[in-house]
Amino acid sequence: MTETTVSHRSSRPRALTVGVGAGGLATADMVLNIGPQHPATHGVLRLRIVVDGERIVTAEPIIGYMHRGAEKLFEVRDYRQIVVLANRHDWLSAFSNELGVVLGVEQMLGMEVPERAVWVRTALAELNRVLSHLMFLGSYPLELGAITPVFYAFREREELQSVLEEISGGRMHYMFNRVGGLKEDLPAGWLGRVDKAIVNVRKRLPSLEHLLVGNEILEARTKGVGVLPRETALAYGVSGPIARASGIDVDLRRDTPYLAYGELFGPNGPGRVVTRESGDSLARLEVLLEQTRVSLDIAEACLDRLIQLQPGPINVKLPKVLKVPEGEIYCATENPLGFNGYFLVSRGDKTPWRLKLRSASFNNVAVLTEMLPGQLISDMVSILGSMFFVVGDVDK
Repeated sequence: MTETTVSHRSSRPRALTVGVGAGGLATADMVLNIGPQHPATHGVLRLRIVVDGERIVTAEPIIGYMHRGAEKLFEVRDYRQIVVLANRHDWLSAFSNELGVVLGVEQMLGMEVPERAVWVRTALAELNRVLSHLMFLGSYPLELGAITPVFYAFREREELQSVLEEISGGRMHYMFNRVGGLKEDLPAGWLGRVDKAIVNVRKRLPSLEHLLVGNEILEARTKGVGVLPRETALAYGVSGPIARASGIDVDLRRDTPYLAYGELFGPNGPGRVVTRESGDSLARLEVLLEQTRVSLDIAEACLDRLIQLQPGPINVKLPKVLKVPEGEIYCATENPLGFNGYFLVSRGDKTPWRLKLRSASFNNVAVLTEMLPGQLISDMVSILGSMFFVVGDVDK
């Protein structure tokens, strides 16, 4: 095909390419802006795609519509105040976001957290992981045209949300972590109510699985669609369920253990890393579904340990003005969507000198540049939804 590019003044990539195809038919590449406010963009994300007919030629994710400068805001808040900023960039993983900050500060202080706080943190982190996964297990089929799964997913979310709300007072932004432990001790009878909630969710989870596993329409929209090769995922720093669906066997809870994960992912622990090899949209959904079950098992194991522990402190008494020794540290945790890292630099003051956030969703969205070209426009929504990102986690 011979091509003629239509000239224009903008320095952006070409907006229109006109050519003559086989049989003398005129063809043209078109530029489509999907978003930032669009039902197909899975949030406030803009995709600038060039299409040839129904086929995507190039794709450029354009981000920043929710940017609020969190990293600079960290630098003018003290170490107690930055927790409230940290839990908001991925609003589905608020507890895990808080955890990364306080763990980094505690390591720089050389602080040892009480054992009860360690096990409670681990249990809450896994319950938060289940809440995040359930959101995507309900919303992803919704994006493919199936409305029923979201009702089942939200029923289970509410069961677990109620016990997290009871302990922290918040439904999304828990603000329950503190440097040195947790905000306060557990309410009377809370462990029993959490155990009951886990049992109920595990008992009803097959109802949601029945709608997803083996569904002919869902498989037709996801199987073999949006394949992310292992090498590409590694090159772009993709992590979490997206990476593991492409055969990358990595999980910070097992590989660089923190909290109580060293024991939980040990030979006799319930923790295990879920992987798939195909790397398509269906594999990513399957990883998420199986990981939900594993996280429920881990949370239940934490409850069993907490019941055995003797009563004791839940936090460390801090000075009125908390200053962190001069130095730097990178603290990464396995968030529900992948690696969540904080690079903290201190000059010995009560506020961070620099705090850089490495969020999971940023890398998981960047790889769309490689995944979308060659795909049909009709498959774009299926691919986007299966990347399981939160736009605030991209924009920070």
